[in-house]
Amino acid sequence: MKRGRTKLFLTLMLSLALALPATVAHAATTITSNQTGTQDGYDYELWKDSGTTSMTLNSGGTFSAQWSGINNALFRKGKKFDSTKTHGQIGTISINYNATFNPGGNSYLCVYGWTKDPLVEYYIVDNWGTYRPTGTFKGTISVDGGTYDIYETTRVNQPSIIGTATFKQYWSVRQAKRSGGTISVSEHFKKWESLGMTMGKMYEVALTVEGYQSSGSANVTSHTLSIGGSGGGGGTPGTATKVEAEAMTKGGSYTSNISSPFTGVALYGNNDLVKFTQNFTTGTHSFSLRGASSNSTMARVDLKIGGVTKGTFYFGDSYPAVYTISNVSHGTGNQEIQLVCTSDNGTWDVFLDYLEIN
Repeated sequence: MKRGRTKLFLTLMLSLALALPATVAHAATTITSNQTGTQDGYDYELWKDSGTTSMTLNSGGTFSAQWSGINNALFRKGKKFDSTKTHGQIGTISINYNATFNPGGNSYLCVYGWTKDPLVEYYIVDNWGTYRPTGTFKGTISVDGGTYDIYETTRVNQPSIIGTATFKQYWSVRQAKRSGGTISVSEHFKKWESLGMTMGKMYEVALTVEGYQSSGSANVTSHTLSIGGSGGGGGTPGTATKVEAEAMTKGGSYTSNISSPFTGVALYGNNDLVKFTQNFTTGTHSFSLRGASSNSTMARVDLKIGGVTKGTFYFGDSYPAVYTISNVSHGTGNQEIQLVCTSDNGTWDVFLDYLEIN
């Protein structure tokens, strides 16, 4: 039975419930102790050395965090890599997010991660509590509507991803606090390298809340991590940004994760959608969507940018294919991109794998 047809079964609610497919999105999960895993296409980790912590894993890249009486605790969602490629080899990395942040003491709202060879712990700090990070001043970078001060520090015989070690820390600290917007992560990496701050092979990039000897809370209400072609990030024609459907924010009554014919998202009825925010520096791009129909009937999904329909993707059968809408004109800056079902007639569902922007 198809999800978008509940009006035909108003008197058969039990039967409907039993008929729902097994790909229903998982409910939020709360963890309270050290744990790593993957959810909705994002790698997550809760790490602490002492105290009381709680992390609720919501859909996509979103999560909430609470802590009290801790020495040090980190809550994060992002992507872990295999430490074999540099950031340049991986492609342009950017994060778009919104959060509420109540530090209650020493805490950071930031992009956080590590590289190996050399071993580096890095921070791009958008907001903080009672302590603003500092160190050896290296310069500034103006990006994403603000200016960040750049610092370098050294940790001697301290915990790290390879055990106790001595390593550099790199910092970009925004001059004016904020709790939402775009963070062009790769631009910070490139600026650091231009200042002689060597980056290694990528181990991790994650939107992170860190608390130190404090109590507080935070709620990340939206979070999209984009990893694209070299130098791209959706900003420059000829380069690419690829966003997995399961990493987008879901909307509508029936939108659900799927594991077949690929790991992705299914839209089962009209107004089902997935969406994310992309920062564009230019106003024309091509959009390629990999997807499939649930059967041999033509399935359709509209592309909306900034609330305006820009075209329709078509998938003619259940075998995954890529459909491209070329030379799409749109606004610049932060734009909400939606993939939305509007023409469902009860004969098909549409399955979405990823969207690539060139």
